[in-house]
Amino acid sequence: MLRGIDGTMGGSFRVWIFVRAGCLHRPPRLYQVCHEPPAFITRKMRIGGAPETAPDDDVAPVWRMEWRLWARTAPGGTKLALEAFARGSAVGMIVRKKVLVTAALAGGAYLLFRSRLPKRQCDEDAAAPRTDRKSSLAEAALRAARGREGQTGLHLLADAQDAFAARMLLIKQATRTLDLQYYIWHGDHTGTLILEAVLDAAERGVRVRLLLDDNGIPGLDAVLAALDTHPMISVRIFNSFGLRFPKALGFVLDFSRLNRRMHNKSLTADGAATIVGGRNIGDEYFGSGNGGLFEDLDVLAVGAVVGEVEQDFERYWSCGSSYPARQILPKGRPRTLAKLRRAARHVSRDDAGQRFLEDVRRLPIVGQLLDGDLPLEWAEVRLISDDPAKGLDEADGAGLLAGQLAKAIGQPHRKLGLISGYFVPGPEGTRQLAALARAGVEVSILTNSFKAGDVKLVHAGYAPFRKTLLRAGVRLFELKADGDPRKDSRIGTRRGIGSRLRGTGTGSTAALRSGATTLHAKTMTVDDERLFIGSFNLDPRSWQLNCEMGFLIESPVLARKVSRSFDTGVPRMAYRVRLQDDLCWQELRDGNLQVHRHEPGMTQLERGMVAAAACLPIRWLL
Repeated sequence: MLRGIDGTMGGSFRVWIFVRAGCLHRPPRLYQVCHEPPAFITRKMRIGGAPETAPDDDVAPVWRMEWRLWARTAPGGTKLALEAFARGSAVGMIVRKKVLVTAALAGGAYLLFRSRLPKRQCDEDAAAPRTDRKSSLAEAALRAARGREGQTGLHLLADAQDAFAARMLLIKQATRTLDLQYYIWHGDHTGTLILEAVLDAAERGVRVRLLLDDNGIPGLDAVLAALDTHPMISVRIFNSFGLRFPKALGFVLDFSRLNRRMHNKSLTADGAATIVGGRNIGDEYFGSGNGGLFEDLDVLAVGAVVGEVEQDFERYWSCGSSYPARQILPKGRPRTLAKLRRAARHVSRDDAGQRFLEDVRRLPIVGQLLDGDLPLEWAEVRLISDDPAKGLDEADGAGLLAGQLAKAIGQPHRKLGLISGYFVPGPEGTRQLAALARAGVEVSILTNSFKAGDVKLVHAGYAPFRKTLLRAGVRLFELKADGDPRKDSRIGTRRGIGSRLRGTGTGSTAALRSGATTLHAKTMTVDDERLFIGSFNLDPRSWQLNCEMGFLIESPVLARKVSRSFDTGVPRMAYRVRLQDDLCWQELRDGNLQVHRHEPGMTQLERGMVAAAACLPIRWLL
């Protein structure tokens, strides 16, 4: 605060400064600065009165400062400008800078410390499975598999509500063990109901193990920690974030590790029945709530392959990337389990929840599963999965799913059908697909259109290769974004057990998704003889970064069933992309063929943004 200025013509003038360094808790002090006066000062000025005595000359200013003071003379109102500069050793500024630098370094050190994972400590599971208990699932599976040694009974779950019902029934029928492995688990309608069913199973004495990827459990830290306190439930977190909030900051501190995720999806009950495929746990995967629907495909299996799924789960459960929840999550509070039950009751009584559950109860699959009459297709099935060491970038080439799948499928001779919601073939994949098409193989591909895709950046990795594929003769389809974009997909989360703050992770994008239908399936058919169903996308992330799994099924019946969709269902639900001088999109609507010369659902600005993103070196991340 300026207290006084005095000056004389032709001489020096003095500026008296009264400074309070409040942030440093220092008392007021008086300082003097001398300088030659500006040439236009012609009279002595006094503002506020100068102190009678000056402070000691060896007192330095607290900080460097510059100010401009405007004053008016008494008669005439002539405006004079007086500039003064306080100069010195800037002790206060240095102290202030040191405090800020120290605080920044301390904050950075704290974040680095919090982002580090503790030494992994895995004790025995909370409870051993009760193998002496009678299991209706195991008995039904043994009866069905009689005379079919080495084979697996399969039932495709293409309908979203069928997929939910099958999971709920397996959980409710289990009497010995439940092993669940998922990439994403939302705390919405369906996620809350399945969590409550898991808790009910544990109360019945079922040994439950939950293995979840840490990037896909938004807002569930508290409820998962509480479940882990139950004597019959063990929870482990794959590739954990040490820093719980804001979790996204962990990518900055440890990107190379946290960029690798566990994308696997399986549910196995009593070691007798399993569900494997592309669906995570959430409303958009099961057609519940007001949000969009993810078109996906799972397979319910009994028989020989179930043992392989169990062994693979054990491999992931005990790997170096899987941490006990008690080492990662905050301390669990058993009273949170009561909150889970209240949330489940609220969801069940909600209008949308009641309609959904009533629709599920009327499904034929419910009675068929309960009566043991579910139609099954029997075939040889092989589980193919990544080595969990891939999560630490320590897996060798022989342990990667991509290489195993290519070897197991072999060279297509007549037909190749690819269904992938995230299709980023890259130069090498495009070259191989184009070579197959030129060699006479009928190559058909179904992926998302720009408007249907939930990750718009993926379109930038896919779009540049369309013309090359089409010139080679590949049949290319893009799913139409049917649905109401005004639907709010966040309602289910607000009424479920998920945190309102969604404070754990970037795995959930439910709040960003519209009401559109999105392709999420990951399926491959070869020569109408072999079929792959799983979590593996045709993109660099699945090939190189994420852990994946799936079934290779030797079944002409099921392979033809999926393959025929390219000639029956796909043309009605997707655009046929063609090359006529330039790209065009053919749409079959009400029996009439419409041709779009510009990409449907894409604005000029979005077109420019996709083109710009396609030039960036980010394809390996997609």
